[in-house]
Amino acid sequence: MTRYRPDPAILGLGPDFYNPVEPADFPKCIQRFTNDRWAERVGLKLDGEGWARHFCRFEPLPRNLHEPLALRYHGHQFRVYNPDIGDGRGFTFAQLRENAGRTEGRLLDLGTKGSGQTPYSRHADGRLTLKGGVREVLATEMLEALGVNTSKSFALFETGEALERGDEPSPTRSAVLTRLGHGHIRIGTFQRLAFFGQVDNINKLTRYCLEKLYSEQPAKNDAENALRLFNLVSSATARLAASYLAAGFVHGVLNSDNINITGESFDYGPWRFTPEWDPNFTAAYFDHYGLYSFGRQPEAIHWDLAQLAGCLSLVAEAPALSELLAGWSDRFDDALVDAMLRRLGIPRGDNDRAIVAALIKGLASRAQPIDRVFFDWRGGRDPGAELYPGEPFRELARLLECREVPQTHA
Repeated sequence: MTRYRPDPAILGLGPDFYNPVEPADFPKCIQRFTNDRWAERVGLKLDGEGWARHFCRFEPLPRNLHEPLALRYHGHQFRVYNPDIGDGRGFTFAQLRENAGRTEGRLLDLGTKGSGQTPYSRHADGRLTLKGGVREVLATEMLEALGVNTSKSFALFETGEALERGDEPSPTRSAVLTRLGHGHIRIGTFQRLAFFGQVDNINKLTRYCLEKLYSEQPAKNDAENALRLFNLVSSATARLAASYLAAGFVHGVLNSDNINITGESFDYGPWRFTPEWDPNFTAAYFDHYGLYSFGRQPEAIHWDLAQLAGCLSLVAEAPALSELLAGWSDRFDDALVDAMLRRLGIPRGDNDRAIVAALIKGLASRAQPIDRVFFDWRGGRDPGAELYPGEPFRELARLLECREVPQTHA
């Protein structure tokens, strides 16, 4: 039996990092989605009224945050620095521990989207369309199944308001979404502190991330902590970028305020899955130059990571940060091999890089859609030259001949 383990650790950061806010008073609470599987994993036993009480009317959970907190951050949006952002239609509602047997599991946040206006709403209504909420549920459920480190859609309620939106037929229906995620500290959180020259708060936030999000005991030396954190974030973001490519996924808006310090994918807006291995495939209609296209996602995430390095250079030596940043491409290459083999369903071996190189060449030929390729070649089986006559796939077949095929059970 799982146990509810509240842990409002963010309060230890202090009021420099957030603004207390009030949730919107919605006219209706119509349950559209609840994640009972993850509710069980965090020890929340909820009936229909309990879901509505806590995740539509936002009555505080026991021994948790007494009031919602809108987090403060800045960020580069399409590489233009914006100091006027923050949680504009969401807040951190609660923090609790994932159940991991007898041990203390990860610290998880329950954060919202569409829960009302905050000091950072910038004249917007702080609301979410039901369509936007459903799209986030679909994204997170699919990405979790594909092995991407992603936030989880926890609850979605239709809220009974008519919203005006310029990019879809209006008025449209309103909703509020709660996501379960491994922290909501972003690269943009560090950027805000660097913007104001708050070195002490950078050190405080670094220690928080090490201890609360990475379960590492911080050192007494702040420069050492900054390098340790940057090393961890480098590895986590390399795995994130690789997993997007293996999934055929395009996030769409990889701004620095959308890159979680834990490397967990979150905040899904104009996302899409690319049908074919097309590096130029974009998700957002407003991404006119393809900055966040499918093939440029590693570049985008690496660029955001460089912004974190700039922030931490107020604490640690720049050459050491630059060396770690320069090594990111090698980490990404290793992570891509892992992600592609995992989706292909074969274990590690001696010729992994050659296999993945041939696989990517085959995918790039667009002989078949991405999902079809992974299905047909699952477990290292060769579907045959009639279906896949191209040389990259014939090379892939040759490379896979001596590989161990996982045992399957009827």
